[in-house]
Amino acid sequence: MVSLKNVTLSFGDKLILDSFSAELPMGGICCFSGPSGCGKTTLFRLISGLIKPQSGEISSDYKKLSFMFQEDRLLPWLSALKNVEAVLPSGNRDKAGLLLQEFGLGGELHARPSELSGGMRRRVALARALAYGGDLLLLDEPFKGLEPALIRRLSAFIQKECGTVYVITHSENEAELLGGRIVRLNGPPLIFEM
Repeated sequence: MVSLKNVTLSFGDKLILDSFSAELPMGGICCFSGPSGCGKTTLFRLISGLIKPQSGEISSDYKKLSFMFQEDRLLPWLSALKNVEAVLPSGNRDKAGLLLQEFGLGGELHARPSELSGGMRRRVALARALAYGGDLLLLDEPFKGLEPALIRRLSAFIQKECGTVYVITHSENEAELLGGRIVRLNGPPLIFEM
């Protein structure tokens, strides 16, 4: 479980969280939906420890976390294959090629990010996050720019292969495809209903 107790966070004079408390479940998929600017990405950054609140407490049961950001954050000098291999132990590098094949990128293994479309870069970034693994996977708009048939395929793969997954999505359709719980967010300051 990820627990937030009386968490307050602001950026300058913009209040994002005001004594915010929540308990988020571990196990399965949980989709976070809400309007742009309501604090979804900020919540993920707090959960991951990338930012700290001004007050309050955040605790969790996870030991290893993987985070797929809104931006692809691929290393531009490496191929798609090498970008995924970079997060794997040297003895387990075969997994990178298998994931990229599964994601329809078998013919692009040696292409650099600049040679890939935006949707292809999203899939490489998703493959890298899944390859890194962990007991909590944070996916910030993982399907942005992807076609519905591909979203269905990737959703099925995530459901089958991953333990606890938190996903930010603006699409009700994506949330339904992924299944699991839907958390609707509004703000700032951030409020939600499960």
